[in-house]
This record gives sequence, C-alpha cells and structure tokens, in this order.
Amino acid sequence: MGCFVHVALAQGLCHTHSLGEINEHRGCGEITPDASRVTPEPVFLALTRRAALIAVLAGAAGSLGLMFRAGRRQNSKILLLLFAIWVLSPFVVLVGATVVSKRWPILTRAALYSAMLVLTLASVAIYSAVAFGYVTAKVGFVFLMVPLASWLLIAIVVPTAKLVSSRVSRRGDCA
Repeated sequence: MGCFVHVALAQGLCHTHSLGEINEHRGCGEITPDASRVTPEPVFLALTRRAALIAVLAGAAGSLGLMFRAGRRQNSKILLLLFAIWVLSPFVVLVGATVVSKRWPILTRAALYSAMLVLTLASVAIYSAVAFGYVTAKVGFVFLMVPLASWLLIAIVVPTAKLVSSRVSRRGDCA
C-alpha cells in the first residue's frame, strides 16, 4: 500500500478521485490506460491555471497597449504590425500550451503555469518602464529582446520540468 501512495502522490492522483485506477496487482505503480489519458488537477493547480490564463490574457493586452504607446512616433504601420506579432507571440504560445497541457504530468503543468505568471509580470513591468520613460534604453531593442528572452525561458522551463517529471514518475521508490 505504501507503494501506491508514492505513485499516487508523484502522479498527483488520489485513490478515490483519479480518472483511472492504479493497478496494484499488475506491478508497483503501474497505471491502467484510463489513468494515462488526462491527469486530474489538484485544486491549487486548477486555481493557478485560471490565474495564469487571466494574467496572460491581461498581460498580452497590456503589452500590446504599452508597445503602441512606446511606438507612438513610429510612422511605419507595417513595422508596428510586425512588432505587435512579435510581442504577442510568447503569450499566444503560452495560451496554446495551456490548452494542450491537460495530458502533461502535473509537475510540468505547474512549471508552465508558473512560467506564465513570471513572464507576464516581467514583460509588463519592463514594457511599462520603457513606455513611460523610466528606462532610457532603445525602445525597439527592448521590444525585440523581451519576447526573445520569453521564448528562451519557455524553451528551457517546460522541457526541463517534463524531464524532471518523467524521472520522478519512473523512480522506483517502491523497492
């Protein structure tokens, strides 16, 4: 029974509320096919997901508004459109990742939701500082580098969390 508890905690499941069943008779921690489809979210993670989605949507709108404010003297509409696409791209990818993350391990989803909150707050803070003149950096440089840094952070955090999560779920704590 101790093995069951370790596997259930690693998977974020409980024996009464999982979508599938953990089959103790077929081997320690083996999960039946029903359980591998969608891992249910603990309440805290579900709340974090909602908060992260709201923050990302608000952050995307705020970032776009701040970009237009910072580029108000720019005459090229095409350049503004390209910057808008580039500034919004990390937010769009984060929302898309949230949609497909229902099948991801809980640790990976927690890392994604945390990255969503951190990237949104950091982006809006940096864009605000530039748009309102608190930072004297070149406006174009900041609006190019912040999305690039966001992409790099997403590309590092999510796969790393997925790797760690897969190692935790494979670990034989039941020996």
